[in-house]
Amino acid sequence: MSTHKPVRIGVVSTAKIAREKVIPGFRTTPWLEVAAIASRNADTAKATADALGIPVAHGSYEALFADPTIEAVYIPTPNDSHVDLTLAAARAGKHVLCEKPAAMNAKDAERLAALPPGIVYLEAFMVRYHPQWLKTRELVRAGAIGRVAAAQSFFSYFLDDPANIRNKPENGGGGLWDIGVYPIVTARFVFDAEPKRVIGLIELDETFGTDVLTSAILDFGEGRHLTFTVGTQTVPHQRVNVVGSTGRIEVLIPFNAPPMQETVIRLDRGAALGDAQIEEIRLPACDQYGLQGEAFAKAIRGVEPLPYDQHDAVRMMKILDAIVESGKTGRWVSL
Repeated sequence: MSTHKPVRIGVVSTAKIAREKVIPGFRTTPWLEVAAIASRNADTAKATADALGIPVAHGSYEALFADPTIEAVYIPTPNDSHVDLTLAAARAGKHVLCEKPAAMNAKDAERLAALPPGIVYLEAFMVRYHPQWLKTRELVRAGAIGRVAAAQSFFSYFLDDPANIRNKPENGGGGLWDIGVYPIVTARFVFDAEPKRVIGLIELDETFGTDVLTSAILDFGEGRHLTFTVGTQTVPHQRVNVVGSTGRIEVLIPFNAPPMQETVIRLDRGAALGDAQIEEIRLPACDQYGLQGEAFAKAIRGVEPLPYDQHDAVRMMKILDAIVESGKTGRWVSL
């Protein structure tokens, strides 16, 4: 049990991910106290606060930022607002946990250099805190699959609602920005490296203008490749395989791991095809949003610094920009 005072965090907007995933996750750790929520509509803020048992509702984001009792904020607004809101909150002295992606592009993300000293900033990649990914990286580092060579990822869902923010390019919609970030961030995490060059293939929806099917190859150097496909108008599915010279690790539900349920990864040492002699490794139940929030709070309290900051966010945006450029030109793009 923590002897530190919990960080009082406010939630910027009543977004679905905040209501259904992140706020419940925050409440699994003693390191955070969900103390306020804000909306641009005061009635919406009040109704959401009442429904979720949050003590304070603010009728504007500015009012939340000005609240002297709030130490940090979580920002789950549309992608095109992320940098402006992050900087506004930080100027008000609030630490910031911002949903991914951090920005609309690398140039936008580079504005995060203006964050005041002492502000803890974290782009919300909850997968980096889940035990199944920590175990996968541990196995790779220990040589359990020999020399690591490749990661293969697939992530998709079906969404054709024109009103949904994910189908609006002006707000940063599309599959690459929404879910393509996850294969990339997990490969960076497991390989302990950054890609050297990328090539991408992008299919755009004729009506929405967003990417509905994107595939890419990322060359990490030293014989390490990430290949991935993400889709927003294909059957819901997600799976990751990390392959080495003597084995592979399969992550069954790599990105939307169910909260508070045991998760499973598979270690295959290549003894037989068809998973005949595969080893299942079961990881304890947890809430990855809670674990992420706890790491954020510990950094604020000075207990354990974060290995990720705004510079990491800029690197991610440069990778996304390169994939988009490659999709337009059909050529490799160096990073």
